[in-house]
Amino acid sequence: MTARTLNGSLIRDQIYTELQREIAALGAAGIRPGLAAVLVGENAASQIYVRSKIAACEQLGLASWLHTPAATVSTEEMLALIAELNARKDVDGILVQLPLPAQVDTKRVLEAVDPGKDVDGLHPVSLGRLVSGRAGLVACTPAGIMEILRRSGIPTEGADAVVVGRSDIVGKPTALLLMHANASVTICHSKTRDLPGVVRRADIVVAAIGRPFMIEASWIRPGATVIDVGTNRITAAAEAERIVANVPAKLAQFREKGFVLVGDVHPGVAEVAGAITPVPGGVGPLTIAMLMSNTVKAARLRRAGTNIVSSPSAIAAKP
Repeated sequence: MTARTLNGSLIRDQIYTELQREIAALGAAGIRPGLAAVLVGENAASQIYVRSKIAACEQLGLASWLHTPAATVSTEEMLALIAELNARKDVDGILVQLPLPAQVDTKRVLEAVDPGKDVDGLHPVSLGRLVSGRAGLVACTPAGIMEILRRSGIPTEGADAVVVGRSDIVGKPTALLLMHANASVTICHSKTRDLPGVVRRADIVVAAIGRPFMIEASWIRPGATVIDVGTNRITAAAEAERIVANVPAKLAQFREKGFVLVGDVHPGVAEVAGAITPVPGGVGPLTIAMLMSNTVKAARLRRAGTNIVSSPSAIAAKP
């Protein structure tokens, strides 16, 4: 058996088509949703990610602004910038690209964002609304995972789902969304006893642990759906020879480009699973699509007077 490929790029295009209709309707009412991105320093990977997000805004006709504080920026300077963006009526979404430099208090910065503009879904208010099952802005990658499952006809109700990884950005929100979709969810991590055995019981496996090819074919129940969230960039020759030595296509990519992207799921899983997302081209495109969706949603909610409840400290964003 060879798994069905769940093509994230095709699903992204479906979502973009739907968003374009909604953006056109908002435009007819004089509303142009806008996203402000904050990119600190010269991190090459972060620059690539932010450029792709700005490009998506341009493709859909959203307004966008890019703020690029120096790598030496202080927490107080970041909070002042967030306060400015919170106050701007033309900014519907605020994206703070992570990671931030070590001298910046990341939690203070993220918590300073107005929850109504928290299009990354990382504010405690956003997470609290997700826990309680209330409407709000949901973290983009978990929301994208759910779109892949829904639009691919993968049933979640009554399914046994295992999420490997417990991060606040992916693992925990994904588990909550699956639970709200009536799946029975187990969250695993590197300390889970008999991790392969736990994963093997799942109808749906979400791999989000950040370790190249950690999930092996022997871990997967035949016919299961596997969502590979991992995006591991391998740049060292010794590491590439070790990790992708038995994956000729990936090894060839490394030798040609000097780097290769691999997921958390070994390619051999495709011979066992019923459906699987590729890396790249699986979850990644959906992460950006849901960022666009959240920006449009935030614009609609704010203009309708049903903004997500904001705390005074988030609005003021004072140091």
